[in-house]
Amino acid sequence: MAARTINQQIIEELYAEALVLADDARAAFGLRLHADTATQDDALRIALSIEGLRTTTRVMHVLAWLLNQRAYFSGELSEAQLRRTSALPDERAADPGNLEVLEPETRALIHESEQLHARVARLDRELRGAAGHGDAPVRAMQDRLARAFGE
Repeated sequence: MAARTINQQIIEELYAEALVLADDARAAFGLRLHADTATQDDALRIALSIEGLRTTTRVMHVLAWLLNQRAYFSGELSEAQLRRTSALPDERAADPGNLEVLEPETRALIHESEQLHARVARLDRELRGAAGHGDAPVRAMQDRLARAFGE
């Protein structure tokens, strides 16, 4: 049970971090895309559009994965449902050419989202690897017994 508490704490901390990052991405890309486009060159507008979409998609994938983990910890998803529905999609890295035309703050935000995705992907691989060692059926039986006896 202690491992579950530690994992839940990690999930909650990552979730809070991802929410802040999602808000920062919305502010950075949402406001810049609607700014005076006459003063922006085409390369900058395209880079903002592409990298804004990649960044927000990356963060939303992380948030969806974390929400599934939170649902598991709150008892809303079984372990089998979690394994079946919560694979984190592969990351699509930012295009170096696009990064060259973006402001340093925007590049830093993109890099932060890539780092967060990499951390969550590492957790996802570890969790999936642990489930693949044959202890999942035993864990499922233990969970069913605990529910049956109200523990």
